[in-house]
Amino acid sequence: MVRTRMVAAEGVQLALAESSAIGGLPILFLHGVGRRFVSFGPLLPHVACRWPVLGPDHRGHGASERGGGKYHVVDYVADTCAVLTGAVAGEVVIHGHSLGALGALGTAALLPRRVAALILEAPPGPRFLSGLHHTGYGPLFELFQHHAGSPLPVPVLARRLAEARVPPPAGGAPRRLGDVRDAASLRFTARCLIDTDPAVFTPLLDGTWRAGQPWRETLAAIRCPVLLLRADPALGGMLPADDADEIERAIGDVTRVECRGVGHAIHGQAPELLARFLVPFLDALGDFAET
Repeated sequence: MVRTRMVAAEGVQLALAESSAIGGLPILFLHGVGRRFVSFGPLLPHVACRWPVLGPDHRGHGASERGGGKYHVVDYVADTCAVLTGAVAGEVVIHGHSLGALGALGTAALLPRRVAALILEAPPGPRFLSGLHHTGYGPLFELFQHHAGSPLPVPVLARRLAEARVPPPAGGAPRRLGDVRDAASLRFTARCLIDTDPAVFTPLLDGTWRAGQPWRETLAAIRCPVLLLRADPALGGMLPADDADEIERAIGDVTRVECRGVGHAIHGQAPELLARFLVPFLDALGDFAET
């Protein structure tokens, strides 16, 4: 069972979901931009029976407070560090998806003794982010920003999203979003966007999202094992091969998995596949719960 409580972060209150304690190292889940903790729902049955799980809705997302326009990666990192130091005891494993992966790296760099391992799911590399507007993600995030905080009912907003025409993530001619995403997925996206501050997309779109978080210095400060899950670039993966290679060289203890045939949201599109890599990685850390 997962319960939610409000906890103090860096000047905001965050909604922190927590499962009942089971044993082993807790897994802290950090979601992507425009989503929320429950985005990890398809993956949780594979891990929550073995390990305690917890995770916040980021500032400006879900049930957490708005961030007063402070939505750079360093702001999310500061929140996660505040949660670890003020509301969570002991070491954790951090599983971060997309924005959450950047937040996981920043947190592990600042609090190395609190982070036992990292799972980086489809992190957006600096080479990808610098060319964001040359991919289909630029128009997609603009669409999401336009509808974030919408007063429309979920089914109405889901239909509007379905009719929007945007290029595929890897680029190409615009297509109707409802032709590439299923109706249930679009309904969930609508629900998340209604609970998202439109300003969360501004630093992502204006190119300042990673300001204050130097890539190479952050990687050099990581001291824990890392599971790197790379989504298929042809289907919207955000981590170029050169950036993945750099992560491996800088950190050293990296287990890299190429998730071919799977797009950016691996945990939603292929939770069984992700669990096939995640569970043995966690078991190899030791200190796991008996079943």
